[in-house]
Amino acid sequence: MATLAYPVTLYSPPDLVDFSSKRERERLSASGLKALFNIADRWKLRSEDVRELLGGVANGSYFEMKKHPESKVLDADQMFRISYLVGIFKALHILHSEQLADEWIKLPNSNRIFGGRTPLEYMIRGGVPAMQIVRRLLDARRGGL
Repeated sequence: MATLAYPVTLYSPPDLVDFSSKRERERLSASGLKALFNIADRWKLRSEDVRELLGGVANGSYFEMKKHPESKVLDADQMFRISYLVGIFKALHILHSEQLADEWIKLPNSNRIFGGRTPLEYMIRGGVPAMQIVRRLLDARRGGL
């Protein structure tokens, strides 16, 4: 009886970033925060929305991060959140014009996932799982599904 196996590929799997490693988080936190704040500016997000997207960061901590991103080491949850938001931003800019890509997050959406709410509201209420769903939805659209 033959055993089933995945087909051989010429491509190497990508190296995954280990967000549980403090060293990796130290290396990536400042650039992640800078990316997040740039995305928030493009999306015209309120500070309180960005704080919620980061997992409910306190007001003082948020403004300290914004003022000195190089001095903050994010936790793994925050790194994943930023990673999803960067992927969502990138996918939107592949799918739509620059203007629509930057407005999409705040537009009411009739897709049954959102139930008439904006993707921003959906992600704030649903946290990381909701961000993952939005990212998958946009990646599927990029793939023609």
